[in-house]
Formats: sequence, structure tokens, C-alpha cells
Amino acid sequence: MNRPFGEQSDREPTVGVRQEPTQLEYSHGVPNVGANIAFFVALFACLVISLEVGRRSGRKAFGSERAHPSGLGTVEAVTFGLLGLLLAFTFSGAATRLDTRRGQIVDEANAIGTAWLRIDVLPTDAQPKLRDAFRRYTDSRIAVYQTFSKSGLDAAQAEYARSTILQQEIWTQAVAACRDVPPATIVFLPAVNSMFDIAATRLAATQMHPPGIVYVVLALISLVCGFLVGYEMGATEIASRSHMILLALVLSFTFYVILDFEYPRLGFIRIDNFDTLLVQVRASMG
Repeated sequence: MNRPFGEQSDREPTVGVRQEPTQLEYSHGVPNVGANIAFFVALFACLVISLEVGRRSGRKAFGSERAHPSGLGTVEAVTFGLLGLLLAFTFSGAATRLDTRRGQIVDEANAIGTAWLRIDVLPTDAQPKLRDAFRRYTDSRIAVYQTFSKSGLDAAQAEYARSTILQQEIWTQAVAACRDVPPATIVFLPAVNSMFDIAATRLAATQMHPPGIVYVVLALISLVCGFLVGYEMGATEIASRSHMILLALVLSFTFYVILDFEYPRLGFIRIDNFDTLLVQVRASMG
């Protein structure tokens, strides 16, 4: 058997299944829709304030002659270039992780389906109990993620704990059944192992996010950019409020989408529809 998150072990555990972590991503103060919207509003307000402060500073600095300060264009180019680069990498990484999670749901559906089919190589008298355990395990795996969306963290944690107990039960039964048919060990046990591994892989994937300091740096650079834009606007008699609001909206909304990508079961961007693949596998079990 493999250990959590794919670490290899040269010997088989004496009690069957490895000890899985029981923490879901949602146990670490992960933002939800409300928190994301609050962040969007807060960042938008800060950007508008930064733009206005920059505009007023620019008005004072330019004075009556409206002379353009030397080097301002270079500072703006470097700052906006850095912000664009960081946003591009962060956005791309979040989108990639979203696609990875979708793929992992497909992988788990395939792994469970393969292991289910290979039950046929086991002795006939061992198959009914294993098939029943597989049905319950698949139900639990579906419920782990769906329950969170409907009933919250506590219910999801309880369901995840139930799925780890069922892994123990399935592995114990599988090892016992394979003793009577040694060739089945080569065919069936690796399939069961893969089925458990993908569950651990999905858990690990939910905890893979950029460090919080990345978002702090992005927010700070965004505020600096807002200040510089406002400062530049100070060269004009009448500032374009619509352009200031548009810039604040664009940057704030980009941050919001990135957070939604990072937590696709908590915001408006969802991967719940991919769970139907597991539901279809469960339906094929009868």
C-alpha cells in the first residue's frame, strides 16, 4: 500500500489502510462567497481611496505650472509591469489548479470503476460483501464534497471520516479474499490501492494554494498603482472619475476571480457538475 499523498512503502501495513488525514481544506479559515465579496468591496474601496489620494498629491506636486515630474513614467511602467506579471502568474496558476481538480474527479471515477470491475476475479463468496462496501464507499466519496456545499463543514468532515473507515474495511476484505486466489493479488489490490491514492491526492490538491503573502503583495502593488494613476491625473484640471472607478473595478474583480478559482466549491465558480461522473459510477453498481 502507499502512504498518504503517494509516499511509497516497501511493506504492507499490518492493519490494512494507511491513516488518512481527516482535515479538509475548509477547516483552515478558507474564504466563502461572503468573504470573497467582502474582500472585493474592501479592495475596491481602498483602490478608489488610493486613486483619490494620488490625484490630490499630484495636484499639489504639479502646482500651477503643471510640470511633469522627471522619471514618473519609468516608475509607472515598472510598477504596472510587475503587477501585470504577478497577476498573470497568479491567475494562470489558479486556473491550472482548477483544471487539475476537475481531472482528479475523473481519475477517481475511473479508479473506482476499475476496482469495481476487478472484483469479478475474487472468489464468488467474497464478492457480495465487497460490492456492498464499494457502494457505501462511493456514496461516501460523493457525499464528502456535496455535503459541504449543502450542509457545511461539520457534515463534510464527518463524511470524510466515514470514507476513511470504509477504506479500512474494503482493504481488509480485499486482502482476505485474495489469499484464496493469489493471482488476484496482482490484479485487484493495485486497483484498490489506486482508488485510495486518488482520494488522498484530491485532499492534497484542495490544500495547494499560493501563500497568503502573495495576495498581500498583489494588493499592495495594486494600491501603489492606483496612487500613481491618480498622481498622473493630478496634471489635469478635472479628473475622470469614471476611469478611476473602472480601474478599481477591473483590479478588484480580477482578485475576486482568482479567489473563486482557488476555492471552486465555495464561490460562484464551481466544479460540482463533475461530481456527476462519480454519481454515474455509483449508478452502474446497482
